[in-house]
Amino acid sequence: MIDLRGQVAVVTGASKGIGKGIAAGLGEAGMTVYVTGRTSERSSPSALTIEATARLVDSLGGRGIP
Repeated sequence: MIDLRGQVAVVTGASKGIGKGIAAGLGEAGMTVYVTGRTSERSSPSALTIEATARLVDSLGGRGIP
């Protein structure tokens, strides 16, 4: 795995599918990852999923920011 610590990425569509997978991979490489989706309301199901993706990035060694 490439070491990308100190680098920053923005991943759109990170609530599921390819976007979530990319966010996870970048987190595993040590990046800070801003994860975004279509819904900005914090109580929506999509926003909760975005926060879950950010926690996933954290758990893999990166820094996830919803």
